[in-house]
Order: sequence, then structure tokens, then C-alpha cells
Amino acid sequence: MKDLVKDFLEGVGLSKNLSENLEAITFLIFIGVFACVLWLICKRILRVVFVRISKKTISKLDDYLIINKIPETLSYFPSLFFLMSFVKPALYSFPSMIKLSESLLNVFGAVLTIVLVRRLLNALKDFLKTLKNFKDKPIDSYIQVIMIFVWFIGVLLIFSILSGKDIGTFLATMGALSALILLIFKDTLLGFVASIQVTINDTVRIGDWITMKNCNADGDVIEINLSTVKIRNFDNTITSIPTYKLVSDSFINWRGMSESGGRRIKRALLIRVSSIHFVNDLQLQKLLKIERIAPYISQRKNEIDEENNAKGTDKSLLLNGRNMTNIGLFRRYALAYLQNHPEINNDLTVMVRQLAPSPEGVPLEVYVFVKDKVWVNYERIMSDIFDHLLAALPFFELQCFEYTSQTNSPLKNTQ
Repeated sequence: MKDLVKDFLEGVGLSKNLSENLEAITFLIFIGVFACVLWLICKRILRVVFVRISKKTISKLDDYLIINKIPETLSYFPSLFFLMSFVKPALYSFPSMIKLSESLLNVFGAVLTIVLVRRLLNALKDFLKTLKNFKDKPIDSYIQVIMIFVWFIGVLLIFSILSGKDIGTFLATMGALSALILLIFKDTLLGFVASIQVTINDTVRIGDWITMKNCNADGDVIEINLSTVKIRNFDNTITSIPTYKLVSDSFINWRGMSESGGRRIKRALLIRVSSIHFVNDLQLQKLLKIERIAPYISQRKNEIDEENNAKGTDKSLLLNGRNMTNIGLFRRYALAYLQNHPEINNDLTVMVRQLAPSPEGVPLEVYVFVKDKVWVNYERIMSDIFDHLLAALPFFELQCFEYTSQTNSPLKNTQ
């Protein structure tokens, strides 16, 4: 073809030098057009092949290869190899351009290889995230580490191609600049080490609910990568914290609660001290109508009466001998109520206890575990429990503590 073009141009009457230049330009245009056509054909064929394979296979990996444009990336290589094969014959009239063109094609090949590796890793990352065993693993961190090494090697190779120097020369230079490199990539290196520690120690997984107060983070972990951890807070804001803070700082991981048999309620009612008193026979008759503690009251009353009679206790004064108190009976009632509550896990601790008195009253603490650990349901169940207990207090002639208007103080929360 080159000879035909040359003979045609010389036959037209053009000079030999001009004919050779026009011949080279024509040949360059031809191989350029052919390379583009070859790229379009390969792109079409590879796309069809990948789509057909993905439809016939159960695995989702080939689907992610298509999504990450692997067929499109591969389609460039045949055209690149074609250009590398014909660049020297095409530029024989321009010897000074041959070396530069070969270097540029080699650089393009290196960049294309890096892009291909990056897209393959992204496809692998997306696929692994669909697997149950890898859903909670920091896959992004590992992919980013691999890409750092790939880019590092790729950049060294590109510089070597453009400068014509050996890669060892650049490695020696990088060794001299290692202190500066460590300073620049400090957070990246710390994040990489932290990612390994987090994975090995199983400290945090994707999907865990964590609380890190010093970073204003309280929500679910949605991503762990080399440099940051992303947390979706309960108000749907996103908090990003450095990965190494998961190792250097303290935080709360609620995974243990999520995997346990229940979510804990630990809240107290503050009972006014002046409302606490012994229970007389008349009051006991009223309390015997409460079905949950009627058997307990009857049994307890018989035991107390027998002991008082045996000791000849003067019961004209209620303080003498053994007696029941309204706060003690209420505590027993609250325990019976919780033990029979369908949402309370009785396999775990179920307790109603009295804490040390304070200036705000006597704390009566509920310590139980709710079966339903979903936050909204948990709050609803806890509210229902305390609604009932607060409403039950007057039946035992008990009162919750609160600041009166005379003290010019706000109403005290009873929890």
C-alpha cells in the first residue's frame, strides 16, 4: 500500500521528499482509522460476550465486571498492540518521532493497565460485599492498599519510560525521600494498620452501632476504608472519623447487645420520702384486691402475724414488731408486673431494687432486658412499662419526687 501511494504521488508530479511525507501521513491516517474501527469492533464483541456469559452463570461477579466497564477497558488493548506494531513503519520518514511515539504508547499501555486493575478490584470489592462472610469486613481498606501499590509501581514505570532510566534509580531516590513519604502518607499508613487491627481483633464491623462521644458519632457503621470510617447517625447525618481513631480512642460498640437476648432497661423512679410508710390492716385489705400481689400479701401477712404473736409484740403501735411498707409492696408489685410482661426476657436479670436515698428521694430502679432490640420498639416498650408503674404509685399511696413551684425550680424527670 505504501508503494502504491508513493507511486501515485510521484506520478502526479510531486517531489520525492513531499511524496514520502504525504505517504507517511496517509499511512498514519490509515492505521489510526483502522485502530479506531478495531476498537469499536472489539468493544461490541466483548460487550456481547460478557452479557451472554453473565446471563448463563449464577455468580454475580460477571455482572459487576460489566458494571465496572471491564469489556470497554479490554477493548482498547487490541488497538494498542496494533499501533505498537505499526508505529515504526508508519513513521519511517520521521525518525525523531518514532521513539517519542513508542514512549507515549507505552505510557498509555501502563495507564490502561492500571485502570484495568482498578476496575477489576472495584468489581471484586462490589462482589465480595454481596457475600455474607464479607459484608461486615473493611474490604475498601484492602482494595485501597492494593491500589496504592499498583499506582506506585505504575508511576515508577511511567517515569522510567519517559526518562529512559532504570526503575532502580527511582527506587533509590524514593529511599532518600522515605521520611517525606512517611510524613505525607502518615494518615494512610495509620489507617492501614488500624484496619488490620480492627479486622483481626473484630473490633468493628460494617453494620455495627457504635458511639464515639468525642467525635459526635452515634449510629451505624456504613463504610470502613483506608483513611476514614463513615457512621450514619440516627438523625441521618454522616460522621467521618479517621480509621486509626478506632484503635487510639475509646468508643462503645453495641454489637454485644444486638447479639444478646435482650436490650437493657436501667431506669429509676424517684419516690418521695414523705410518702413512704408502714401499711396498716385497712390498707392491706385494699391492696389484697390487686391480683398480682394478693397471694404474696396473704402469705407475708400470715408469716408476720405468727411471728408477732409468738413474741407477744404490742401492735397498738404500728412501729413495733414486723410490718410491711407501701414501698416494699410496690417493689414486689413492679417485679411481678415485669416478670409477667411478654416483652421482658426472663432468662436474663429481672430486678427491681432500691438505691441509696438522695436529696431528690429514694430511687427505685428497674433493671431488666427487653426482647425486642429495635430502637423504636425498645423505647415504646420502656415507655409503656413506666407509664404503668407511674400510674400504679397512687394505689400504694406513694408519690414521685418533683420540685414544687415554691422552690422556683423546674419539674424533675422521674427517670
